[in-house]
Amino acid sequence: MRAAGYESQAAFAAAHALRPYRLEQLYRAAAKELAAGIDAVTVLPLALREALSKGLFKLADGNEVEAVLMEHWGERSTVCISSQAGCAYACTFCSTGQAGYTRNLSAVEIFDQARFFARELAGRGKKITNVVFMGQGEPFANYDAVMNAVRLLNDPQGFGLGHRHITISTVGLVPKIDAFAAEGIQVNLAISLHAPTDEQRSKIMPVNRRYPVAELMAACAHYAAKTKRKIFFEYVMLEGVNDDDASARALAKLMRGHLYHVNLIPYNATPDAPLRGTADQRIRAFAALLDGAGVATTVRTPMGRDIAAACGQLRAQTQPKAQRAREGEPKLAV
Repeated sequence: MRAAGYESQAAFAAAHALRPYRLEQLYRAAAKELAAGIDAVTVLPLALREALSKGLFKLADGNEVEAVLMEHWGERSTVCISSQAGCAYACTFCSTGQAGYTRNLSAVEIFDQARFFARELAGRGKKITNVVFMGQGEPFANYDAVMNAVRLLNDPQGFGLGHRHITISTVGLVPKIDAFAAEGIQVNLAISLHAPTDEQRSKIMPVNRRYPVAELMAACAHYAAKTKRKIFFEYVMLEGVNDDDASARALAKLMRGHLYHVNLIPYNATPDAPLRGTADQRIRAFAALLDGAGVATTVRTPMGRDIAAACGQLRAQTQPKAQRAREGEPKLAV
Protein backbone atom coordinates (compact mmCIF):
# COMPACT_ATOMS: atom_id res chain seq x y z
CA MET A 1 0.00 0.00 0.00
CA ARG A 2 2.94 2.35 0.36
CA ALA A 3 5.20 3.82 -2.32
CA ALA A 4 8.37 3.49 -0.24
CA GLY A 5 10.92 6.26 -0.55
CA TYR A 6 8.57 8.84 -2.07
CA GLU A 7 7.23 11.95 -0.33
CA SER A 8 3.94 12.03 -2.21
CA GLN A 9 1.78 10.31 -4.79
CA ALA A 10 2.85 12.96 -7.33
CA ALA A 11 6.54 12.23 -6.73
CA PHE A 12 5.94 8.51 -7.10
CA ALA A 13 4.00 9.02 -10.33
CA ALA A 14 6.69 11.30 -11.75
CA ALA A 15 9.50 8.89 -10.88
CA HIS A 16 7.83 6.08 -12.82
CA ALA A 17 6.23 8.20 -15.56
CA LEU A 18 2.78 7.01 -14.50
CA ARG A 19 -0.29 8.52 -16.09
CA PRO A 20 -3.31 9.27 -13.87
CA TYR A 21 -5.20 6.22 -15.07
CA ARG A 22 -2.33 3.97 -13.99
CA LEU A 23 -2.48 5.47 -10.50
CA GLU A 24 -6.22 4.78 -10.46
CA GLN A 25 -5.57 1.17 -11.47
CA LEU A 26 -3.05 0.77 -8.67
CA TYR A 27 -5.40 2.31 -6.10
CA ARG A 28 -8.29 0.10 -7.17
CA ALA A 29 -6.09 -3.00 -7.02
CA ALA A 30 -4.89 -2.19 -3.51
CA ALA A 31 -8.03 -0.76 -1.89
CA LYS A 32 -10.92 -2.50 -3.66
CA GLU A 33 -9.51 -5.69 -5.17
CA LEU A 34 -7.19 -6.25 -2.17
CA ALA A 35 -4.23 -7.32 -4.30
CA ALA A 36 -1.61 -9.25 -2.36
CA GLY A 37 1.25 -7.57 -4.19
CA ILE A 38 2.22 -5.80 -7.38
CA ASP A 39 2.58 -9.10 -9.27
CA ALA A 40 -1.16 -9.65 -8.81
CA VAL A 41 -2.06 -6.37 -10.56
CA THR A 42 -2.19 -7.98 -13.98
CA VAL A 43 -3.94 -4.98 -15.55
CA LEU A 44 -0.48 -3.37 -15.57
CA PRO A 45 2.09 -4.31 -18.21
CA LEU A 46 4.72 -6.79 -17.03
CA ALA A 47 7.56 -4.30 -17.45
CA LEU A 48 5.76 -1.77 -15.27
CA ARG A 49 4.98 -4.39 -12.63
CA GLU A 50 8.67 -5.30 -12.49
CA ALA A 51 9.65 -1.64 -12.19
CA LEU A 52 7.18 -1.07 -9.36
CA SER A 53 7.94 -4.24 -7.44
CA LYS A 54 10.60 -2.64 -5.25
CA GLY A 55 8.77 -1.30 -2.27
CA LEU A 56 5.24 -0.47 -3.36
CA PHE A 57 3.60 -2.70 -0.73
CA LYS A 58 6.03 -2.16 2.15
CA LEU A 59 5.70 -0.31 5.46
CA ALA A 60 7.89 2.67 6.18
CA ASP A 61 9.99 1.12 8.97
CA GLY A 62 10.28 -1.82 11.31
CA ASN A 63 7.90 -0.63 14.03
CA GLU A 64 5.12 -3.04 14.96
CA VAL A 65 1.50 -2.53 15.94
CA GLU A 66 -1.34 -4.93 16.62
CA ALA A 67 -4.78 -5.28 15.09
CA VAL A 68 -7.44 -7.84 15.93
CA LEU A 69 -10.13 -9.57 13.88
CA MET A 70 -13.28 -10.47 15.84
CA GLU A 71 -15.72 -12.79 14.10
CA HIS A 72 -19.17 -12.79 15.69
CA TRP A 73 -22.19 -15.02 15.29
CA GLY A 74 -23.81 -14.48 11.92
CA GLU A 75 -21.97 -12.54 9.27
CA ARG A 76 -20.52 -9.75 11.42
CA SER A 77 -16.73 -9.36 11.38
CA THR A 78 -15.15 -6.48 13.30
CA VAL A 79 -11.53 -5.35 12.96
CA CYS A 80 -9.95 -3.42 15.84
CA ILE A 81 -7.12 -1.30 14.43
CA SER A 82 -4.30 0.81 15.87
CA SER A 83 -3.60 4.47 15.16
CA GLN A 84 -0.21 4.76 16.89
CA ALA A 85 2.69 2.51 17.80
CA GLY A 86 2.23 2.62 21.56
CA CYS A 87 0.37 5.33 23.47
CA ALA A 88 1.43 8.35 25.56
CA TYR A 89 -1.68 8.49 27.75
CA ALA A 90 -0.63 5.96 30.40
CA CYS A 91 -4.03 4.69 31.56
CA THR A 92 -3.23 2.40 34.47
CA PHE A 93 -5.45 -0.47 33.26
CA CYS A 94 -4.08 -0.54 29.69
CA SER A 95 -1.03 -2.52 28.64
CA THR A 96 -0.36 -0.26 25.67
CA GLY A 97 -0.29 2.79 27.92
CA GLN A 98 2.11 1.08 30.30
CA ALA A 99 4.51 0.38 27.42
CA GLY A 100 4.73 3.99 26.24
CA TYR A 101 4.64 5.79 22.92
CA THR A 102 6.77 5.24 19.80
CA ARG A 103 5.21 7.17 16.92
CA ASN A 104 2.10 8.02 14.95
CA LEU A 105 1.02 5.79 12.10
CA SER A 106 0.37 7.17 8.65
CA ALA A 107 -3.12 6.97 7.15
CA VAL A 108 -1.96 4.17 4.84
CA GLU A 109 -0.45 2.19 7.72
CA ILE A 110 -3.74 2.50 9.61
CA PHE A 111 -5.83 1.56 6.57
CA ASP A 112 -3.57 -1.36 5.69
CA GLN A 113 -4.51 -3.14 8.94
CA ALA A 114 -8.11 -3.35 7.72
CA ARG A 115 -6.95 -4.25 4.25
CA PHE A 116 -4.91 -7.17 5.61
CA PHE A 117 -7.91 -8.72 7.33
CA ALA A 118 -10.20 -7.96 4.38
CA ARG A 119 -7.92 -10.11 2.22
CA GLU A 120 -7.92 -12.88 4.82
CA LEU A 121 -11.72 -12.85 5.06
CA ALA A 122 -12.18 -12.67 1.28
CA GLY A 123 -10.46 -16.04 1.03
CA ARG A 124 -13.37 -17.45 3.06
CA GLY A 125 -16.09 -15.58 1.21
CA LYS A 126 -16.61 -13.03 4.00
CA LYS A 127 -16.20 -9.29 4.42
CA ILE A 128 -15.33 -6.82 7.15
CA THR A 129 -18.57 -5.35 8.47
CA ASN A 130 -17.17 -3.00 11.12
CA VAL A 131 -13.91 -1.22 11.93
CA VAL A 132 -13.18 0.20 15.39
CA PHE A 133 -10.26 2.49 16.22
CA MET A 134 -9.71 0.86 19.60
CA GLY A 135 -6.29 -0.73 19.16
CA GLN A 136 -2.96 0.76 20.16
CA GLY A 137 -2.78 4.52 20.54
CA GLU A 138 -5.08 7.51 20.95
CA PRO A 139 -6.77 8.16 17.58
CA PHE A 140 -7.43 11.84 18.22
CA ALA A 141 -3.75 12.40 19.04
CA ASN A 142 -3.13 11.41 15.41
CA TYR A 143 -6.22 13.20 14.14
CA ASP A 144 -5.35 14.05 10.53
CA ALA A 145 -4.01 10.59 9.70
CA VAL A 146 -7.04 8.93 11.31
CA MET A 147 -9.44 11.11 9.33
CA ASN A 148 -7.57 10.28 6.13
CA ALA A 149 -7.71 6.58 7.02
CA VAL A 150 -11.48 6.95 7.50
CA ARG A 151 -11.70 8.43 4.02
CA LEU A 152 -9.78 5.46 2.61
CA LEU A 153 -12.05 3.03 4.44
CA ASN A 154 -15.19 4.84 3.25
CA ASP A 155 -14.24 5.57 -0.36
CA PRO A 156 -16.96 3.98 -2.56
CA GLN A 157 -14.41 3.63 -5.37
CA GLY A 158 -12.10 1.74 -3.04
CA PHE A 159 -12.69 -0.12 0.22
CA GLY A 160 -16.31 1.04 0.45
CA LEU A 161 -17.07 0.66 4.18
CA GLY A 162 -19.98 2.86 5.31
CA HIS A 163 -19.34 5.59 7.88
CA ARG A 164 -21.86 4.07 10.28
CA HIS A 165 -19.75 0.91 10.39
CA ILE A 166 -16.70 2.80 11.70
CA THR A 167 -16.17 3.77 15.36
CA ILE A 168 -13.43 6.01 16.77
CA SER A 169 -12.63 5.82 20.48
CA THR A 170 -10.90 8.60 22.43
CA VAL A 171 -9.74 9.08 26.01
CA GLY A 172 -11.37 12.50 25.84
CA LEU A 173 -9.28 15.05 23.93
CA VAL A 174 -11.83 17.86 24.10
CA PRO A 175 -10.56 20.07 21.21
CA LYS A 176 -10.53 17.06 18.89
CA ILE A 177 -14.05 16.03 19.93
CA ASP A 178 -15.14 19.53 18.90
CA ALA A 179 -13.26 19.16 15.59
CA PHE A 180 -14.85 15.75 15.02
CA ALA A 181 -18.31 17.24 15.58
CA ALA A 182 -17.59 19.67 12.74
CA GLU A 183 -16.55 16.92 10.28
CA GLY A 184 -20.15 16.29 9.23
CA ILE A 185 -19.70 12.53 8.93
CA GLN A 186 -21.65 9.67 10.49
CA VAL A 187 -18.70 7.83 11.99
CA ASN A 188 -19.49 6.65 15.53
CA LEU A 189 -17.83 8.27 18.56
CA ALA A 190 -16.86 6.30 21.67
CA ILE A 191 -15.51 7.90 24.85
CA SER A 192 -13.19 5.99 27.17
CA LEU A 193 -14.73 7.32 30.39
CA HIS A 194 -14.10 4.55 32.95
CA ALA A 195 -15.01 6.69 35.99
CA PRO A 196 -17.74 9.26 36.71
CA THR A 197 -15.82 11.68 38.97
CA ASP A 198 -12.57 13.61 38.69
CA GLU A 199 -11.22 12.00 41.85
CA GLN A 200 -11.70 8.50 40.46
CA ARG A 201 -10.82 9.20 36.86
CA SER A 202 -7.59 11.11 37.54
CA LYS A 203 -6.22 8.12 39.46
CA ILE A 204 -6.53 5.77 36.49
CA MET A 205 -6.44 8.20 33.53
CA PRO A 206 -3.86 11.03 33.71
CA VAL A 207 -5.58 12.80 30.80
CA ASN A 208 -8.37 13.75 33.21
CA ARG A 209 -6.09 16.30 34.86
CA ARG A 210 -6.02 18.17 31.56
CA TYR A 211 -9.62 17.59 30.48
CA PRO A 212 -11.70 16.95 33.62
CA VAL A 213 -15.05 15.20 33.57
CA ALA A 214 -17.20 18.36 33.39
CA GLU A 215 -15.24 19.71 30.42
CA LEU A 216 -15.34 16.34 28.68
CA MET A 217 -19.07 15.92 29.18
CA ALA A 218 -19.70 19.46 27.91
CA ALA A 219 -17.85 18.56 24.71
CA CYS A 220 -19.93 15.38 24.42
CA ALA A 221 -23.16 17.34 24.87
CA HIS A 222 -22.03 19.77 22.16
CA TYR A 223 -21.20 16.87 19.85
CA ALA A 224 -24.57 15.19 20.44
CA ALA A 225 -26.49 18.44 19.89
CA LYS A 226 -24.61 19.26 16.70
CA THR A 227 -24.61 15.80 15.09
CA LYS A 228 -27.78 14.26 16.59
CA ARG A 229 -25.75 11.06 16.93
CA LYS A 230 -25.47 8.62 19.82
CA ILE A 231 -22.23 8.52 21.83
CA PHE A 232 -20.92 5.28 23.30
CA PHE A 233 -19.17 5.45 26.68
CA GLU A 234 -16.64 2.73 27.48
CA TYR A 235 -16.42 1.82 31.17
CA VAL A 236 -13.93 -0.85 32.27
CA MET A 237 -15.02 -2.49 35.52
CA LEU A 238 -12.27 -2.35 38.18
CA GLU A 239 -12.79 -3.93 41.57
CA GLY A 240 -12.86 -1.35 44.37
CA VAL A 241 -12.08 1.49 41.99
CA ASN A 242 -15.20 2.37 40.01
CA ASP A 243 -17.71 -0.44 40.56
CA ASP A 244 -19.70 0.52 43.67
CA ASP A 245 -23.30 1.72 43.83
CA ALA A 246 -22.24 5.34 44.28
CA SER A 247 -20.23 5.16 41.05
CA ALA A 248 -23.22 3.70 39.22
CA ARG A 249 -25.45 6.51 40.44
CA ALA A 250 -22.87 9.16 39.52
CA LEU A 251 -22.47 7.60 36.07
CA ALA A 252 -26.24 7.52 35.56
CA LYS A 253 -26.40 11.23 36.41
CA LEU A 254 -23.79 12.00 33.74
CA MET A 255 -25.76 10.05 31.14
CA ARG A 256 -29.16 11.55 31.96
CA GLY A 257 -31.05 13.41 29.26
CA HIS A 258 -28.80 12.55 26.32
CA LEU A 259 -28.56 9.97 23.54
CA TYR A 260 -25.80 8.10 25.36
CA HIS A 261 -25.05 4.38 25.63
CA VAL A 262 -22.78 2.79 28.24
CA ASN A 263 -20.65 -0.26 27.43
CA LEU A 264 -19.48 -2.00 30.61
CA ILE A 265 -16.22 -3.84 29.94
CA PRO A 266 -14.97 -6.73 32.10
CA TYR A 267 -11.36 -5.95 32.96
CA ASN A 268 -8.71 -7.88 31.04
CA ALA A 269 -5.62 -8.48 33.16
CA THR A 270 -2.30 -7.00 32.03
CA PRO A 271 1.15 -7.68 33.48
CA ASP A 272 1.86 -4.04 34.36
CA ALA A 273 -1.30 -2.95 36.19
CA PRO A 274 -1.93 -3.78 39.90
CA LEU A 275 -5.69 -3.91 39.35
CA ARG A 276 -8.38 -6.56 39.63
CA GLY A 277 -11.45 -7.00 37.54
CA THR A 278 -14.95 -6.72 38.99
CA ALA A 279 -16.74 -10.05 39.56
CA ASP A 280 -19.46 -10.94 37.06
CA GLN A 281 -22.21 -10.75 39.70
CA ARG A 282 -21.15 -7.23 40.66
CA ILE A 283 -21.03 -6.17 37.00
CA ARG A 284 -24.61 -7.37 36.59
CA ALA A 285 -25.69 -5.43 39.69
CA PHE A 286 -23.95 -2.29 38.38
CA ALA A 287 -25.68 -2.70 35.03
CA ALA A 288 -29.04 -3.15 36.78
CA LEU A 289 -28.60 0.17 38.58
CA LEU A 290 -27.92 1.92 35.27
CA ASP A 291 -30.87 0.20 33.62
CA GLY A 292 -33.09 1.24 36.52
CA ALA A 293 -32.04 4.84 35.98
CA GLY A 294 -33.02 4.64 32.31
CA VAL A 295 -29.46 4.44 30.94
CA ALA A 296 -28.98 2.26 27.86
CA THR A 297 -26.37 -0.27 28.98
CA THR A 298 -24.55 -3.23 27.48
CA VAL A 299 -22.08 -5.60 29.14
CA ARG A 300 -19.40 -6.39 26.58
CA THR A 301 -18.57 -10.04 25.96
CA PRO A 302 -14.79 -10.49 26.38
CA MET A 303 -12.98 -11.73 23.29
CA GLY A 304 -9.29 -12.45 22.73
CA ARG A 305 -8.13 -12.85 26.32
CA ASP A 306 -6.41 -16.15 25.54
CA ILE A 307 -4.06 -14.49 23.04
CA ALA A 308 -3.63 -11.17 24.92
CA ALA A 309 -5.71 -9.45 22.24
CA ALA A 310 -8.62 -8.28 24.38
CA CYS A 311 -9.45 -4.67 25.24
CA GLY A 312 -6.53 -3.10 27.12
CA GLN A 313 -4.10 -5.93 26.40
CA LEU A 314 -2.62 -4.92 23.06
CA ARG A 315 1.11 -4.37 23.13
CA ALA A 316 3.70 -5.60 20.68
CA GLN A 317 6.23 -7.94 22.27
CA THR A 318 9.00 -5.78 20.82
CA GLN A 319 7.72 -2.70 22.68
CA PRO A 320 8.78 -3.16 26.31
CA LYS A 321 7.61 -0.98 29.15
CA ALA A 322 11.01 0.68 29.50
CA GLN A 323 10.69 2.12 26.00
CA ARG A 324 8.54 4.95 27.42
CA ALA A 325 11.59 6.56 28.97
CA ARG A 326 13.71 6.64 25.85
CA GLU A 327 15.22 9.95 24.79
CA GLY A 328 13.04 12.20 22.68
CA GLU A 329 9.74 10.45 23.38
CA PRO A 330 6.70 12.78 23.53
CA LYS A 331 5.22 13.14 27.00
CA LEU A 332 1.59 13.69 27.90
CA ALA A 333 1.01 17.24 29.09
CA VAL A 334 -1.27 17.24 32.15
